[in-house]
Amino acid sequence: MNIGEIAKRAGVARSTVSYVISGKRTVSDEIRRRVLAVIEELDYRPNAAARALKEGRTRTLGLVIPPASQRLTDMQLGFVASVVEAAAHADLDVLLSPSGGDHERSFERVITGRRVDGVILMEIRLEDDRVTRLRQAGLPFVTIGHTADAGDVWWIDVDYATLIARCVHHLADLGHRHLAFVNRSAELVAAGYGPGHRALAGFGAAVAERGLTGVDICCPDEAAGGEACVERLLDAHADVTGIVTINEAALPGIQRALQHAGLAVPRDFSIAGVAGRHWAEDFRPPLTAADVPALEMGDQAVRLLLERIATPEAPPRHVLHAPPISLRASTGPAPFR
Repeated sequence: MNIGEIAKRAGVARSTVSYVISGKRTVSDEIRRRVLAVIEELDYRPNAAARALKEGRTRTLGLVIPPASQRLTDMQLGFVASVVEAAAHADLDVLLSPSGGDHERSFERVITGRRVDGVILMEIRLEDDRVTRLRQAGLPFVTIGHTADAGDVWWIDVDYATLIARCVHHLADLGHRHLAFVNRSAELVAAGYGPGHRALAGFGAAVAERGLTGVDICCPDEAAGGEACVERLLDAHADVTGIVTINEAALPGIQRALQHAGLAVPRDFSIAGVAGRHWAEDFRPPLTAADVPALEMGDQAVRLLLERIATPEAPPRHVLHAPPISLRASTGPAPFR
């Protein structure tokens, strides 16, 4: 069923039906009701491709995710799910595209193929070629995370430096003097992964401020890696009584390593960090953590991108989240050793 048939049945011009559907011009309430009644009766849905051509838009957003070969963390999946949900509420589709490694052609097709109206980019590095490419292309985009020189980019991020520092101060207040920071994988950190570098900076600054001893280690984003890293940590640094981390995927392994070492949490060892609520609440005992609002951030990223598309001359907007530390059962007074 097409617009012409609707116009015929409603006794109006084709242009009037178009105005009712698009809202671009005002029509009388009586005519609007008549057209909408026919649309409802015929269960009409405008063809997406035709509408895109007419509006000069695809009504599709691109979401650039890490390579398909990498397992997405719970937090990353939360970003993806919330972006898709927010786009659906705005009657938009989402085109998922991996980037990095062998996927650069996919990323380039998103940019040059006029397949999307704008792009949301995840997992940002301090120096990120994808951000540079999007700047060059002139395609509206928003990043979840930000580069070192992101003043002209619209972005949303978590204040990892502040949050990890707060975790250190919390443990120091409990009497812990020797702490370890468990970072993301060595590959990510070496590639300039923003959260890893900012969290490490926050850890170092807080440890120095409180006069503590601190050690940092990179850990694969998986349970087995977390277990192996903490086993090595305990062997090399027996005086460590607390861990702060941003590596939520390693948490189950960290938990197992402490159990195998006979360390009870929080009686013998404390853990705090930045993680998705799911990971924090599933830890045993529940993890003291800054709960990353992944669902809220994905929704905000979509709204920022739509604002960016609608007002291309508007100054860049930056949203930095620093949620409070939720005090749960994984932290306690430092043990006497």
